[in-house]
Amino acid sequence: MSKQKQAQLKKSVAPFANPDTKSSILQLVNSILPFFLLWFLAFQSLSVSIWLTLALSVVAAGFVVRIFIIFHDCTHGSFFNKTKTNRIVGTITGIITHFAFEKWKRSHAIHHATSSNLDKRGTGDIWVMTVKEYANASFWQRLLYRLYRNPIVMFGFGPFYLFLLSNRFNRKGAKGKERWNTYLINTSLFTIYTVLIWTVGWQAFLIIQLPILFISGSIGIWLFYVQHQFEDSYFENEEDWDFVKAAVDGSSYYKLPKVMQWLTGNIGFHHVHHLSPRVPNYNLEKTHENIPPLQKATTITMASSLESIRFRLYDESSQTFVSFKEVKGLLKNPRAAEFNHRPSSIQQK
Repeated sequence: MSKQKQAQLKKSVAPFANPDTKSSILQLVNSILPFFLLWFLAFQSLSVSIWLTLALSVVAAGFVVRIFIIFHDCTHGSFFNKTKTNRIVGTITGIITHFAFEKWKRSHAIHHATSSNLDKRGTGDIWVMTVKEYANASFWQRLLYRLYRNPIVMFGFGPFYLFLLSNRFNRKGAKGKERWNTYLINTSLFTIYTVLIWTVGWQAFLIIQLPILFISGSIGIWLFYVQHQFEDSYFENEEDWDFVKAAVDGSSYYKLPKVMQWLTGNIGFHHVHHLSPRVPNYNLEKTHENIPPLQKATTITMASSLESIRFRLYDESSQTFVSFKEVKGLLKNPRAAEFNHRPSSIQQK
């Protein structure tokens, strides 16, 4: 795609990058109120059946994902027109979803600015090593990477690490506004948890809240993973990296059933979102349908997306993701040590 066509594509998205206050308020109402209602019903159903409680918790987890998309839009300043309103709503939804608004706003902005850039990995994204980097890595680096990319670790332990550890601490060098926002959200969570445990009892609280955290977290990590980790996803070094190609070719269109699309706030139109983060989630589908070039993005379905589980390393020579099994022979090759080594690219940050 020529630079002129890229400019035209970005310009064609602009009319959709305007939040509509009524749509935003409606989404707040139909996302947050059902979540609280489901939590209450889950508690009430404990006297009837624990399985009914767990079923309600599963549905509630879906609404947490939807609330996270609102939080996500607020970090981009795309949910409301006013910065202050986005910050307030983003902080409130950050409490519900257990994410620190200012901290995630920063790291996610870096993710958008560096997505698919092989020389600027490590902040706000999934840890990806290239075949060359893996071949040159030490035994312990390989082991750590294999553990990180293991589905049980990533989607099983990942949600609890994210909610209970990673999101609870400020990064080194965080400035005042970012630090205090994290403290505010942590204090709010501690207060809410204390009140709920005192009100419903710790057993009931854990039976309801743990499944909600686990399922919503697993879904969130999966969405983030699969929409950039497809077989021929775009990755380039800094000198050849292009923002528009990274958005359209490095992000997928995840075609989901309508119910799942609604619960995930249209984030399946990820190529649209990366091209213009200022498009609110309720305009993503409309943008995709009205701009033909965007319809050429890689489309994956729930069935085909499962293939991405085996994509572990990015092969720069073929420009595709490959499995550990596919590079097993390479590691026995004594010439593997001759590959260029980029230590900064293989560390998880």
